Amino acid sequence: MTVLAVRMDAAGTLLNGDLTLFPEARGVVVFAHGSGSSRYSPRNRAVAQALNSARFATLLFDLLTDEEEIEDRDTARVRFDIPLLTERLNGAVTWLAEREDVRDLPVGLFGASTGAAAALGCAAALPRQVAAVVSRGGRPDLAGPALEQVTAPVLLIVGGADDDVLALNDTAARRMHCVTKLHVVPGATHLFEEPGALAEVADTASGWFERYLREPGT
Repeated sequence: MTVLAVRMDAAGTLLNGDLTLFPEARGVVVFAHGSGSSRYSPRNRAVAQALNSARFATLLFDLLTDEEEIEDRDTARVRFDIPLLTERLNGAVTWLAEREDVRDLPVGLFGASTGAAAALGCAAALPRQVAAVVSRGGRPDLAGPALEQVTAPVLLIVGGADDDVLALNDTAARRMHCVTKLHVVPGATHLFEEPGALAEVADTASGWFERYLREPGT
């Protein structure tokens, strides 16, 4: 396993990330973090480690620049700019496709909170590149019309005690026309802090990517 600190050009903006590689990886999963978070999100990193154990390469990166992070702490504006976050994620997927060490791997997306909306928007915009999507405690409703355009299989993981988000995910799932599954973690709240909750997220996400992360259309 090799971990590379990378700096990528994502839609004209330089962003920092951590790319974990394997000699015979089964695919690469790109993480889109949620509101007020970064590539250092402990929950996303825990899931990434589980995916690495299952021989998936991973890319965790900052959707926002340092300057935008500072602005967002005061205004919370940028974290809800779904078109901007989607554009950045599209750029990251395109950047991966240009790297010789990963360009032949199928690409999956793992989105949390508002990052889930960006992941779905990216899957709709890049159907030939994105093979599967997983959302953790996400806001798929914020993806808007892109929901009906997603063709990749989508797994929505929500805490059973996260009532409002669960309702939003249920409604979003009914709007999508692709293979879609809503997985509810019993008793879990929004951040999956309960004992065993995050482990269930990681196991369920790994199973989804093991089943669906292959070249789109195969």
